[in-house]
Amino acid sequence: MAAAKRISDEPAFVLHSYDWSESSLILEVFCRRQGRVALVAKGAKKPTSNFRPVLLPLQPLLLTYSPAGDGSADIHTLKGAEWVGGHVMPTGDALLSGMYLNELLLRLLARADPHAALFDVYAGVVRVLASEHGDALEPVLRSFELLLLREIGLLPSLDVQTMTLAPLHAGTRYALVPEGGLRTASSSDRAGLLGSQWQALQHALDDETASYTATLRACAPVATELKPQLRAVLQYHCGSPTLRTRQLMIDLQAL
Repeated sequence: MAAAKRISDEPAFVLHSYDWSESSLILEVFCRRQGRVALVAKGAKKPTSNFRPVLLPLQPLLLTYSPAGDGSADIHTLKGAEWVGGHVMPTGDALLSGMYLNELLLRLLARADPHAALFDVYAGVVRVLASEHGDALEPVLRSFELLLLREIGLLPSLDVQTMTLAPLHAGTRYALVPEGGLRTASSSDRAGLLGSQWQALQHALDDETASYTATLRACAPVATELKPQLRAVLQYHCGSPTLRTRQLMIDLQAL
């Protein structure tokens, strides 16, 4: 069987890393053309390693790696890593938000399943996180959550009720819930949006020329109400009541 082709200059971000040996790391990376990939960075923990200052999360990279053996192995071998530059590491709440997004990608994306459009959105979100635009943080996160759920087929249509496919009424409140999708809001629902607001979100998601920008604008006035609804849906699909973002923060500090 022919050896698998070497991947060169692949745009990527490190999502997470963990120890593989005394001197090496296993990396989970999000690549633009290859999707989520696991790599072994041999010798990356050595003080003299060229990898050491480069393999950081929330930094745009160009990676070169070789598939192991016949290409069927899950973990490939990192051969080169170059920092693309363009922004500094996010700090404070923006850093925690970036770690949260990384955990979502780790939990919800299958290995070797490319999502180039989502990669571009993620890269744009990371630039915002690094720019200290605090007022834009919530709309940016809500936009990414919506686009992620849509990209992997877990977001119901937001212009009809999910179970009945009945059209939404502009002045009626509806709630997005994990098991039932979009339905009429009840007094027990923590949050909800007007039918007109859900329709505006769907219209933005359908914008083929600027989906991210349009979704960001549509999220801005409703970000607070969207937050608990999207978080509940995401946690449901992640299969865990609590995401481990805090642990990822600890891992980052240990790099």
